Amino acid sequence: MTELTEPLDPPSKSQRKRDMDALQDIGAELVALSAHQLDSIELPDSLREAVVFARSMKPNESRRRQLQYIGKLMRQVDPAPIRARLDAFMSVSAEHTAQLHHIERWRERLIAEPLAVSEFIAAYPEADSQQLRTLIRNVADERTRGKPPKHYRALFQMIRALVEARGRTAADQDPPPI
Repeated sequence: MTELTEPLDPPSKSQRKRDMDALQDIGAELVALSAHQLDSIELPDSLREAVVFARSMKPNESRRRQLQYIGKLMRQVDPAPIRARLDAFMSVSAEHTAQLHHIERWRERLIAEPLAVSEFIAAYPEADSQQLRTLIRNVADERTRGKPPKHYRALFQMIRALVEARGRTAADQDPPPI
């Protein structure tokens, strides 16, 4: 049985460039994080300082060079745990966006269809039906008078409070389309 003793080919220059660009992209995502999210990621001090410094810079040529420097620092760390945290932030954001869409669909349906109120109350029995109906009437009044959407926002807040209290996501009891 013969063993392969030939060394593996080193990565091509193009592959090395793609790898460095990927690390620089991770660095750019780190710069775009909120301060709370950035604090929750374990980073070497030099990388953290470079990211914080890049956040304070205006988007110009010097910031681009700082992002390249961050990419260079990223070569010294294992990017897998950082990538995993970034992906986790994105999934939380996607769930949040889906929940907001769910709330928005309910609001639009409640405004457009009078019978949707009873369906909403059946789905969320803890809802104050009198307050809900008053808000919907006030939204219609706002629209006809061309007033600012004060009650429109209040209706959204009421629906959001009920949905969040129950812990629902967009997959749970989505209202039928309008």
